[in-house]
Amino acid sequence: MIHVDPVLLDMRSLRDRICELANTIAGTRRSGRCWQVPVVYGGPHGADLESVAEHCRLTPDAVIKLHSEAVYTASMIGFLPGFTYLSGLAPRLTVPRRSEPRLSIPPSSIAIGGAQTAIGSVEGPSGWHLIGRTPARPFMPGREPVFLFEPGDQIRFRPVSESEWGVSVEAAARGDPVAVETAP
Repeated sequence: MIHVDPVLLDMRSLRDRICELANTIAGTRRSGRCWQVPVVYGGPHGADLESVAEHCRLTPDAVIKLHSEAVYTASMIGFLPGFTYLSGLAPRLTVPRRSEPRLSIPPSSIAIGGAQTAIGSVEGPSGWHLIGRTPARPFMPGREPVFLFEPGDQIRFRPVSESEWGVSVEAAARGDPVAVETAP
C-alpha cells in the first residue's frame, strides 16, 4: 500500500517509480513452491459446508471433492498477517460472501468468499463461508519462515480425518511442517 498526497506528488512520476520497482521485484522473484495442505472439512471445523453445498446444489461430499481436487495459486497475502488469498476455485463453488460477517473465526480456517478460497491465518473477522480448517499455520512468529506461503505458490488441499487433525495440530504448535512442500 502506498499513501500519497496528490497535491504534493506528481502522479506520473509516482506511476513511473512504481513500475520501475515492480520490474525490479519481478526480476528477482523465485518460482512458486507447491504445497499439499491437510484440511478437516465440515463439522466444527467448517460450519458453513452444508450451506455452501445447498447454495451450489451439491452434496457436502461433492463440495469437498471439487475443492480438494483443484490446484490453487496464492494470489496475495494480506488482510491479516499470513491470510492467503487463492485463485483457481471451481466456478461451481462460487458463493456470495455472508450477509453478516462473523466477528471472529478460528485461525487457519479454510473459507470461500465469492470466486476465491482462502487459508486464514490468525483469529479475526470474516465474511467468508467456513468449509474446513487446516492445522497448518500460515503465520507463526518465531518460526523461520514466519510466513509459510508466498504469492505464486501452488496449493492443493488434502482431506484428513478428525483423528489426523489432533496429531497435526500438536506438530504445528511445535513449528513442524504439516503443510508439505511437494514437487510441481
